[in-house]
Amino acid sequence: MLDIKLRNCRILDGTGAPWFHGEVGVQHGKITVVRHRIEEEATKVVNLHDQILCPGFIDMHTHSDLRVFISPEDEAKTRQGITTALVGQDGLSVAPLTEKAKPVMKKRLLGLNGAYENWNWNTVGEYLSAVDKASPGTNVAMLVPHGAVRASIVGWEGRPATDDEIAKMVDMVGTAMQEGAFGFSTGLIYPPCLYAEEKELVALAKEAARHGGFFVVHMRNEQDHIADSIKEVVRICTEAGCPLHISHLKIAGRKNWGRSAEILGMIDAARGDGLEVTFDQYPYTAGSTMLDALIPPVFHKNGQEALLKDLDDVSVRQEIRDMIEGRKGPVWENWIASCGWDGIFINSVVTDTNRWMEGKSLAEISSDESKNPVDTLCDLLVNEKGMVTMTVFYGSEDDVQAILKHESMLFCSDSIVGGKPHPRAFGSTARILGRYARDEGVLSLPQAIRRMTSGPAARLRLQDRGLVREGMTADLVAFSPELIVEQGTYKAPNQFPQGISLTMVAGEITLRDGVMTGARPGRGLRS
Repeated sequence: MLDIKLRNCRILDGTGAPWFHGEVGVQHGKITVVRHRIEEEATKVVNLHDQILCPGFIDMHTHSDLRVFISPEDEAKTRQGITTALVGQDGLSVAPLTEKAKPVMKKRLLGLNGAYENWNWNTVGEYLSAVDKASPGTNVAMLVPHGAVRASIVGWEGRPATDDEIAKMVDMVGTAMQEGAFGFSTGLIYPPCLYAEEKELVALAKEAARHGGFFVVHMRNEQDHIADSIKEVVRICTEAGCPLHISHLKIAGRKNWGRSAEILGMIDAARGDGLEVTFDQYPYTAGSTMLDALIPPVFHKNGQEALLKDLDDVSVRQEIRDMIEGRKGPVWENWIASCGWDGIFINSVVTDTNRWMEGKSLAEISSDESKNPVDTLCDLLVNEKGMVTMTVFYGSEDDVQAILKHESMLFCSDSIVGGKPHPRAFGSTARILGRYARDEGVLSLPQAIRRMTSGPAARLRLQDRGLVREGMTADLVAFSPELIVEQGTYKAPNQFPQGISLTMVAGEITLRDGVMTGARPGRGLRS
């Protein structure tokens, strides 16, 4: 007897092929039968009333590294049909870390990942075991974060690593890969990752590739110098012999709008030369990250505590103002120049005193407080001890759609939850399926599903997920293509999408008829 039989489905199997009518039988967490009609009895029968049934969605970039413990049911993911989330992104994550490096990383990640004190792990293996014990609602896969490795060996100093330090970092990456990490990540706008020279990045990417992994990179510049940034990461991965995956590919800044054809052409050229290149994308013209990314990199070189202390200095604030306004300093990713103070909104703060700022732009807040915007920025970071996130409005809808259509595109939400977050944390999958596939026809529904299921599974080398096939793990989602819609907005983001009726992880139903079941069958996946 089957455990579950899913009846009356239109199956989109994840390959990009058109839907077909069928039924799916599940037993012991696996898909055991896919057939037009299943005669075998089942303990539980679910009639999907001609809805689409497809593989569970795989989120290629998310920041739920600690949320898996803080809120293990992760309703925002479950209600989007996300069954696997890839953490360890941007080089900033929770393992591997030495005991000495752990306190600094805890402070660094407060704004990004939330407050969770019980870090009873040091290695990637120990972290994944802690995930297993937490029994989350979704599966968690892990990348080796460059920042954690560098902080453990070099510290937060703004300098190149020595050959001996690089060798130690290589060993650390190799151990983490052996313990189950899927690849190696860095964020080249974030300290301490941004201080690495190409020699260091090549060595670490090469070690990840030696264990079957790939290099995931938040590039050094996604604005005026994006072409140079792509050349840099292609050069690194070509020398390292390592597959390249670019995080949240975008074209930022009004004067760069329309460059998607150029950038995608560069990716096609690299693939034509034999380098395996993919990228992920969230389907919005705005992004979200930590507010301190607005401060030029030179001020981050001694760590966050030193940065916050320096921000109280009037002369430092003047230097920051001069760099933001382009009067001095090296080239850097200047989000204020790209978006303007009115295009940067505060998502979340920690103190109740500043809660009124959530959902407001820095321009509005500066006006309300009768302050220069640089003073508003610095005061907010100091008062909140750096624990502030923001949304930045940078992009063109035409570029978003061009990137979405590319065959190397894979789905991500890049979700950061807290306060009034970016709506992508709640509605990314529904936005792709409802707006871009159904309403605007940017993608066919089968191709949209492929970018969210078998495409990410292939990139991760997950051999048992991403397809509706007999023998695969039963990570499944059912939705109505006519009804699916994103509900959240930038002003009111904390709203779940409509139209997703069922989510299943490893054969256990976590969402049924739009209601959370309380089941938490997720675990830490090992490569």
